[in-house]
This record gives sequence, C-alpha cells and structure tokens, in this order.
Amino acid sequence: MKLVIFRFLFLLGLSQASNFHRDFEITWGQDNAKVLDNGSLVTLSLDRTTGSGFESKNEFLYGKIDIQVKLVPGNSAGTVAAVYFSSLGANHDEIDLEFLGNLTGHPYTLHTNVFTQGRGGREQQFNLWFDPTKDFHTYSILWNPQMIKFTVDGVPVRQYKNLESMGIPYPLKQPMRIYSSIWNADSWATRGGLVKTNWSHAPFTASFRNFNTMSCSAVKSTDCSSTHSWFSEVLDSSEEERLKWVKQKYMVYDYCSDRKRFVRGFPGECTMA
Repeated sequence: MKLVIFRFLFLLGLSQASNFHRDFEITWGQDNAKVLDNGSLVTLSLDRTTGSGFESKNEFLYGKIDIQVKLVPGNSAGTVAAVYFSSLGANHDEIDLEFLGNLTGHPYTLHTNVFTQGRGGREQQFNLWFDPTKDFHTYSILWNPQMIKFTVDGVPVRQYKNLESMGIPYPLKQPMRIYSSIWNADSWATRGGLVKTNWSHAPFTASFRNFNTMSCSAVKSTDCSSTHSWFSEVLDSSEEERLKWVKQKYMVYDYCSDRKRFVRGFPGECTMA
C-alpha cells in the first residue's frame, strides 16, 4: 500500500513533543488518513477517489519547519505531496514546498512559491542533486521578519527577502497554519499537465518523519526575538555561496527569468533582491 507518512515534533513558543490529536486534525479525505502510534504517526494516501490532508489547530506568526521526506518511487507523474504555511481568505499569504511527481527514471521537481496578499506567481523550481526516492532527506522552510528560506539537507535553495520597505509585499501580519496533503494535480504538475496520473500505480507512497516545527504565538510574535535564534536569522556568506551553487546547477525554472511571461518587465523583487 502506498501512503504518505508523517512524524511530528511541534514546538510552539517552548519546545514540546507533538501529539497529532492535540495539535492537528484531519480536514479532508478522512477515509484515506490514519493516525497511529498514539498520535505520533499519520498516514495519508492518494487513490483514484481522493487524496487527504490535515492542518494544525493553532495559528502562528513566523515559524520554521524541518521535515525528513522519502518520496514516491517509480511512476509518480501527476501527483503532488506538499507541506506549506497558509492563512485564509482571498488576500491570503502562503509559503509552498511541493514535490511534483514524474515518470519513472525522470527527476522529481521541487516546486516553491510565495503568496502575499492573495498573489502568488513567484515560482522557483529545482531538480535535486540526489534521488529523493531512495532515502530520507531533510527539507525546511524558515519564515521570519527578514526572509523566507527554503533548504534541502541544510543547503539553501531559495531565499525570498523582506523588501516591504521598498514597496514589495511580504507576509508580515497574517497568522498562518501548517498544512500538509497529497493530491492529484495532473492538470499541471508534470510537464505542464502533458503527462497524466497513471492510476494503475495507485495508491501512491511517500514517507515523512521527524516533522520538527518551531513557531511564534500569533498573538505575541515579538516574544520569539529573545527565545528563538531563527527569528532573527539571515543568510551568512557561506549560505550565500551555496545558494549560488544551487541556482547555477539545479534551478530549472525561475519566474524572475521568464521574459515570455513578463513581457512588460519583471516583478519588483526580481530586480531588488
């Protein structure tokens, strides 16, 4: 049976071991979701009928997630597994880390996006320097007042800076929740939707463990400045160099380079960052 598996350690303000029943809830695809091991393990499955997903019960303003993931082997075309932050409403903020499946023998795509005030379209995509279906690797999102940072095994692959002072929207004020899910996205996920999900391979399996999260209270986010080092983190010089290396060797799409899409000029953050 092919399943998406999650293990949790959830930190809100002070560190505490997470229990799924206390901190999260299944929100869709209930028949395809199982909570195991007294709430420390959750399985989510995708079949022809439905995927499934859950969300955190608490909102937060700024946070960090580290997740160990082993992705679906073989033909995973059309499927997407994701972990992301999001607020609600038409003008919502959202920070996406998604894994776009592919045909057997072709690489997964790591897809990132940032929404501010309801507007996304800030996609950057990467191939990875390893086979993400062979073993667990650590994927992270950091969101603080200075930047959003995506990392893989501790290597930064993307930074989205806070340029609010220059008129560039940044997610600063809307509390978010943690969401995770697996679903069918064959209208766009693989080669722009040209390759569809092969349901003869369903249900599909990815494995997630050591889901470690630190976050700030949505009511008193400034409390984090003295208790969490990540709250004031910025890229150091070595991370800047590694970020350049990833972009040069493994980036496969950058909205800031898509001249066909932005014929009237790139978004402001592309020239200021």
